[in-house]
Amino acid sequence: MTSSEIPRISFDKSAVRDWAKTDPRHKNWPVVYLLDSAKPAATSTALRDVYVGETLNAEARILQHLDNPDKKRLLSQFRVVLDDRFNKSVCLDLESHLIRLLAGDGTFRVLNRNDGITDANYYERDVYRESFRQVFDQLLKEGVFSRSIPEIENSDLFKLSPYKALTTDQAVAVENIVEGLFDDLEHDRGELLVVQGEPGTGKTVIAIYLMKLLADIAASRPDDEPDADSIFSDFFTDGHRELLREFRVGLVVPQQSLRKSIKRVFKRTPGLAPSQVLTPFQVGASDERWDLLIVDEAHRLNQRANQPSGVQNKQFSDITVKLFGQDDYSKTQLDWIRALSRHQVLLVDPEQSVRPADLPPELLRNLVDEAKDESRHYPLVSQLRVRAGDDYIAWVRQLFSPQLSEGAMRTRPDFGDYELKLFDDLGEMHDAIRERDAQHGLARLVAGYAWEWKSKNDSDAHDIELDGRRLKWNTTATEWIASPNSLEEVGSIHTVQGYDLNYAGVIVGNDLRWDEEHGRLFVDRASYFDKKGKENNPTLGRTYTDDDLLRYICNVYAVLMTRGIRGTFVYVCDPSLKRRLKEV
Repeated sequence: MTSSEIPRISFDKSAVRDWAKTDPRHKNWPVVYLLDSAKPAATSTALRDVYVGETLNAEARILQHLDNPDKKRLLSQFRVVLDDRFNKSVCLDLESHLIRLLAGDGTFRVLNRNDGITDANYYERDVYRESFRQVFDQLLKEGVFSRSIPEIENSDLFKLSPYKALTTDQAVAVENIVEGLFDDLEHDRGELLVVQGEPGTGKTVIAIYLMKLLADIAASRPDDEPDADSIFSDFFTDGHRELLREFRVGLVVPQQSLRKSIKRVFKRTPGLAPSQVLTPFQVGASDERWDLLIVDEAHRLNQRANQPSGVQNKQFSDITVKLFGQDDYSKTQLDWIRALSRHQVLLVDPEQSVRPADLPPELLRNLVDEAKDESRHYPLVSQLRVRAGDDYIAWVRQLFSPQLSEGAMRTRPDFGDYELKLFDDLGEMHDAIRERDAQHGLARLVAGYAWEWKSKNDSDAHDIELDGRRLKWNTTATEWIASPNSLEEVGSIHTVQGYDLNYAGVIVGNDLRWDEEHGRLFVDRASYFDKKGKENNPTLGRTYTDDDLLRYICNVYAVLMTRGIRGTFVYVCDPSLKRRLKEV
């Protein structure tokens, strides 16, 4: 394959026409092009803007962009990727490839809509994708990118970007949700929808994608060129735009760390704003209603329970009184959300509830059953995170099931080249994690909450001391995975839930043990140090038994065991449980 040419030309009509005369392919050949803005002054905090497209007639398409006043104002130059062997399929693939990488790099604000991102197969795709690396390298030299592809793909900006090629079940869910939403808006109905999926099926992807898609529909113009390749193109009409006029949308994210990461993405995404990413308390305290609230990790919403601070306890009471006229202890944060929004989309996995304060399992089951009965339930089944696939997720959930008994434990399936390894020495596992981080990035140690957090109040203290290795819990509660010291620390469930790793080194503490006499898992309550994870709920008159606690702790380890894309390393403290795991 010949190497691609990427000329750079001023974004004005005379320059475009002069350039078009130099080669007949500029008017009749499949190409990918980039429109971007000049580099801002060193003192400026503004992001540069970029738009990526593909066309069979570069001159006509770029002149068409010049008729758009917003693009003419924001953009100052264009680049065209020209290759003798390009065809329409290649250009669609390269266009999507560059949009995803640009959004993940963060140097530019990507002006594209997200409904046209594809990941389709075609003849000799692997060969063509090798040439994409040459295109990237040249653009990297010219300052279009600031980081390497592995660095980009390991970043939260990339992983949480709205520019994703959806799987079939994700696309079906999004299409049905948007179609149902517009139908409800036309008939003045309010509805609750449930998207359910196991770890790695892309629930957060759907939440962020939906936010961007609705923003793009609302902001679209009648003269925008429709994307015929998009299954969502029929939504970009005057009627749908009118239905979204002054439409107020919010994304509720219960976890602090994930919420902060998503805000960073929204800050760099046209049509979205960090202020749209909300805590449940921000929703409850608002005097305004939302037209739509999308709730990611909805299983982590709280029922009435002792909150992390006295201020939040008072807030819980005040919000409930404001919304319902009395301090009704039966009301949950989900009730706040339903009271303050016309439409709701909940993204849930009941098996990822990890604290007694989370929504009760019976409430989650009822929500799912009701959504199924009303055809408002959208299951996600395609495994996107863990390369070992669905068999690995099922095996982990069976392995860390409160109902697990000796007779029920099945032999480990074949996970192919997925690297699953049990270690006898924590230092060796930590060293292996360091090696994988050097090779692939995003390799981290994580653990159940089986050690007291001494270093929180004493910076000289260590929290986990095993086999001569001394480690601290995560020293930051937000965006820990990307923090400078994270490779030498241990992340808890509250810092990693919702995130991807390439390799996870999971430390299973003495909070979870194996009873050899009865052949079952059991909880060592004294070795579990998450105070909010085991405290009773006197407000609701609930006392949590060891069996209740076992369910939460098993869920914690199942979540930790499903973070690793390429592999999972495991160290088990309890000798009996370690022996049992070696047998499967």
